[in-house]
Amino acid sequence: MSDATLHAVHQDPDDFAVQIADQIESFIVAVTEVAKGDEPDSAVPFLLLEFSQLMLAGGRLGAHADILPEERYEPDLGPEPDVDDLRERFAVILEPIDVYSEVFDPYEPRTAPVASRISDDIANVVAELRHGMAHYSAGRTTEALWWWQFSYFSNWGSTASAALRALQSLVAHVRLNQPLPALDGLDTDQDLGDDALAEEAGRVMAEEIGHLTRPLA
Repeated sequence: MSDATLHAVHQDPDDFAVQIADQIESFIVAVTEVAKGDEPDSAVPFLLLEFSQLMLAGGRLGAHADILPEERYEPDLGPEPDVDDLRERFAVILEPIDVYSEVFDPYEPRTAPVASRISDDIANVVAELRHGMAHYSAGRTTEALWWWQFSYFSNWGSTASAALRALQSLVAHVRLNQPLPALDGLDTDQDLGDDALAEEAGRVMAEEIGHLTRPLA
């Protein structure tokens, strides 16, 4: 989408839909630039900033009253844009810090941590946001807002917040001079059983807590 589309003269820049679309488009453009790998050493801080700003848009959507689509069935958008290239680029840039452990639902009793990848999270979030942006570009503003709000609750909100937590942890480790523990065995590509994965993720998190409770040197 071009800036001219986002900032057409008939659109009020203070309009809720325009502001949300601006924030989402800014995120998509920014992470696509980071994925080029021109500044790999700055990738994590840039991603931390972009995900933080995206979650503001998500929070606004979450706090907004339920947005109802104007049509009963979602219009066909055609083939979805491929995000595999984006995923693969970030897997290279973020190696070996791509994999992290996350609790999917903090309110689900005894939920075991699971292995996730920041590169997967980025690709999945971008795919969800682009879907809504396609509606917005076609002039279906209410449909776009409905999709962004619905998918914020059902998918990209939790995915983006998990990635944000991992990115914040990475930056904190660096700034506080706290080495990351080895994530041996914690990998989404390995076919570990649920019990083994839970045990490994729990060990990593226990070591993480141990690092954070030690006084700074």
